[in-house]
Amino acid sequence: MHASLRLVVQALLVSALLFVASTALGEESDSPKAVLVTGATSGIGLKITERLASEGYFVYAGARKQEDIDRLNKMDNVEAIRLDVTVQDDIDVAVQHVREAGRGLWGLINNAGVYIGGPVTDVSTEETAWLFDVNVFGVYRVTQAFAPMIIESGGRISNMGSISGIGSGQFFSQYSMSKHAIEAFTDSLAAEMAPLGVHVSVIEPGNYDSKIAESAWQRMQEKGYFSGDSLYAEQLKTFMERPTDRSIYKEPDDVADAALHAMFSDAPKRRYMTVPNEGEARWAIGSMIRELAELNDWQAYSFTREELIAMLDEAMAADSE
Repeated sequence: MHASLRLVVQALLVSALLFVASTALGEESDSPKAVLVTGATSGIGLKITERLASEGYFVYAGARKQEDIDRLNKMDNVEAIRLDVTVQDDIDVAVQHVREAGRGLWGLINNAGVYIGGPVTDVSTEETAWLFDVNVFGVYRVTQAFAPMIIESGGRISNMGSISGIGSGQFFSQYSMSKHAIEAFTDSLAAEMAPLGVHVSVIEPGNYDSKIAESAWQRMQEKGYFSGDSLYAEQLKTFMERPTDRSIYKEPDDVADAALHAMFSDAPKRRYMTVPNEGEARWAIGSMIRELAELNDWQAYSFTREELIAMLDEAMAADSE
């Protein structure tokens, strides 16, 4: 065989072997990265799904109802999967489906969540447990189930928190407790996943257009949260008269931007606070500063104002690197 022809044949054989190897490892360069978004049927979850899909990424969109699954499946670059984060069988089937699809899984966005509110003296432990089953244990279940695939790809996990997990107020204990848990979960998970090449973040939205209030108010009324002899009867009347139509708020495009950055930026952040106006930003950051002041006030090793400012400067410098 002529030397030049031999070299061509050898090159073709090497290319074929490399192609077969990369296919077996799920490393086809022309395949878009896949991301699973839980709670993808409306609001923030739908907006994130639409944004990722429009950018050319493949989205597994988690939904519970068949009509939502059918609707999501009409979108380009989207495949809806039945996924109730409180049902382990749903999660196990979803894991098997995603693995057998052969795309691998680059990212997981734990978005599914619910809201209820009311006085601690009125809202039952059963209702609070239901909220935690979705907002906390649902995130834990899904993360645990899909973590092996994320680790294989060296990908990303992002959890949906809330500014209500940073600060809280009257009648928000149930929801704020669950979202504060996501803060701790994110930090611990990030420490565990970093040595494995996986980055973990939390997105903390303020008030955006979604159906979360409408669903919450309906449940709170159906379950009879508030009795006429409540200690907070007058305040609860005002609380329940709040408008459930959140179309008065901005579309959650900022949240989708944060999700895109968390999933695919070369320099992803640990925390993304996304709020629609300066007032909500001031409230959230102010809540953290008040907590800092309270922690520093009554303890044996209180720091001076200058020392606190130096700590803040150090933290801001580290975050900008």
